[in-house]
Order: sequence, then structure tokens, then C-alpha cells
Amino acid sequence: MTDDARAALVRRGLWLNYATLSYNIAEAVVSLVAGVLAGSVALVGFGFDSVIEVVASGAAQWRLRADLAGERRERVERLSHRVVGWCFLALGAYVAFESVASLWTRSRPERTLIGIVVLAASAIVMPLLARAKRHIARALDSRSLGSEAAQTSLCAYLSVIALAGVALNALFGWWWADPLAALAMVPIIGYEGLEGIRPKHAADSCCCAGRPGNRATFR
Repeated sequence: MTDDARAALVRRGLWLNYATLSYNIAEAVVSLVAGVLAGSVALVGFGFDSVIEVVASGAAQWRLRADLAGERRERVERLSHRVVGWCFLALGAYVAFESVASLWTRSRPERTLIGIVVLAASAIVMPLLARAKRHIARALDSRSLGSEAAQTSLCAYLSVIALAGVALNALFGWWWADPLAALAMVPIIGYEGLEGIRPKHAADSCCCAGRPGNRATFR
């Protein structure tokens, strides 16, 4: 690949990253406000996940710019992966605790149309962004951008799960669907956290190495 072609791919990756950052910020604000007002554990958990996605996108932005400048940021990449990983683990613990507490106390969340709209929008937008990022990651042979694409896919999965709980509560008054949906998010959040903090070995640097769920790992 020529330097000009690589630079063009990196610039495209940066624009995709800008789009993800902008959407995640709006998504986080709306989800957190709507979730707190409605008392929805699933929606609040999704909102905090969006905050972590903003941090991950910021780290990817730094690494892409380093690539454009011809620098190597391996140490920063490892550190940023671990910080994001611990954030996911903390989020998983929070969501698990709040979900169990809500089920135990039989807390009934309010119906939230805004929450349903933002979750439905995320279920559509995030897979499109993730697909475009994976294409750039493969072309650049970039594990860091591939990891961020995987986190964007994670956001899409969580939005579908949260949407199910919030919608069932809104449509049928099934209050328990909301905390159960939040509990269903915990294994996915925890897995992503463990992937972020685990040491990277030589095998991980191969762009053919894979993760469960057909999620590729890139160098």
C-alpha cells in the first residue's frame, strides 16, 4: 500500500471516528437523562456504556493521528485498552448490582418514549458504523481500530437488549423486563472488560486471530 493510500484510509477512519464520537455523546446524554427520569436500569446502563464508548473513540482518535504522523504508540495503545477494560468491568458490576436491587425491591420504571427512540436509532446506526470501521481496520491491519469497531458492535447489541426491556415495560407494563434486560447486558459488558485488561500475546497481533462471535482481532 502506498503512503498516499494509507493516509487516505486513515483520514476516512478519522471521519468515522468523529461520527461515532458525536453520536455517542448525544446518545449518552439522552440515555442517561431519560433513564434517570424513568428509573430504568437498562437505559442508565446503556447510557454509561455510551460514555465508555466515547473514551474508547477518543483513544482510537489519538492512535489514528499517531499513525498519520508516522509515530508508534504501542505503550499508549496497551494502556488505553486497559483503562477502557476496567471501565467496562466497573460498569458491569454497577449494572448487576442495580438490576438485582431493582428486582428485589420491585422498583417499577416509568415508560419512556425518548428512551425507546434513542435505543432503536442506535440499533440501526451502530452496525453501519461498525461495518465501515472494520473495513478500514482490515485495510490498515490495525488491531486498535478493529477493537474500537468491535466496541461499536457491542453498543449495537446492548441497544437491542435494552430496547427489549424498555419496550416491554412501556407496552405491557412488565416492570421486571427492564432490570432483566440490564442483567442480560452484564456478560457482554464483562467479556469486553476482560478482553481489554488481559495481556496481549504474540498470537493477538495476527489479523487472522479471532474472538468468540466472529469478532476479529487486528494488529
